Amino acid sequence: MRSGKLVTWLDRYIFGQLFFALLAVTGGLAALIWLTQSLRFVELVVNRGLSIVVFIQLTALLIPSFVAVILPITTYVVVQFVYQRLSGDRELTVMRSAGVSQFGMARPALALAFFAMVTGYVLNLWLVPATLTSFRQYQWEIRNHVAAFLLQDGVFTAISDNLTVYVRSRDADGVLHGILVEDARDKNARATIFAESGRLLEGPRGPRALLLNGSRQEIEHGTGRLNMLTFEQNEIDLGARMTGDGARPIDMGDVTLGQLLNPTLAGDRDKGKWLTEGHKRLSSPLSALSFASVALLSVLTGTFRRHGGFIRPLVAVGCVVTLLAFGLAINNLATRNSALIPLMWVQAVLPGAVSLWFLLVPDWISFGFRRSRAPG
Repeated sequence: MRSGKLVTWLDRYIFGQLFFALLAVTGGLAALIWLTQSLRFVELVVNRGLSIVVFIQLTALLIPSFVAVILPITTYVVVQFVYQRLSGDRELTVMRSAGVSQFGMARPALALAFFAMVTGYVLNLWLVPATLTSFRQYQWEIRNHVAAFLLQDGVFTAISDNLTVYVRSRDADGVLHGILVEDARDKNARATIFAESGRLLEGPRGPRALLLNGSRQEIEHGTGRLNMLTFEQNEIDLGARMTGDGARPIDMGDVTLGQLLNPTLAGDRDKGKWLTEGHKRLSSPLSALSFASVALLSVLTGTFRRHGGFIRPLVAVGCVVTLLAFGLAINNLATRNSALIPLMWVQAVLPGAVSLWFLLVPDWISFGFRRSRAPG
């Protein structure tokens, strides 16, 4: 009974250290990645006039995708660090002296790795596709719908790469005065439009501008002659050039796992990418268990050294880095050749299976041998 209570207490003691370390490391690294990646969207605040709240809401939708990528890596780092510290403090030696088996010492780390694996599946199969869909929809609306309604007085607003609008002033009721539009969306009919006044309207394909009392100037393609057309009333589309019903183009990050594995919505050139992405969502969470097993093998095996050793941890780091590089290479090659997709599963499963074999099987064999030799 006392032995069972000791094992339970040790499990809680080690798992607590692992769990809180995993939360801290993963949270800190995800925040760092978020900070660096969110700089790409600063132009939405600077050039489009969006508030900092909208900026945070938009970029925060990327955080689950960051966590899904780094979780297997942080699981390895936490297991390696915590168990290395336990070894350096002689705590693992005391556990062995108390009769705790290899599996007993490895059990908290395996429980943490299983938790990370389940979390990875929740992220990959549900949360990441949902948040990326919301992110791309939000970003598309900002760039193609919302930006036109954020025109600032006396500022040239770049609604898109080929469309710039200037407004001299705006009344309280929304009437615009002194409007200039530089429209280069049609390469063969680049136009400069002036209007005395106007108003923004919401159309089925995005924002539209109703212009009053103005002129449209175009340079004729080929001859270079200037053509001018005056108008009393004219409407122009301020949204991006879109196809179909104006909906946002589909992206493989938006679709479900079933649609990835049966890529009927993808073009012929992208079917390999969709299949690879589907198998990646299924196989990548297993890497958390494999990486944790590699860390356990490096710490719980070998002879004890008074001042610690650096060879086995260094080899473990090299193995994990090699596995990550191999995984990236296989993902890239599998998009071109679907026959290589099984290697993604080999990369995710085989290192963990081999590590657990060398870590636990000898201990189980010796335990069974001791039982067979025990007196009846």
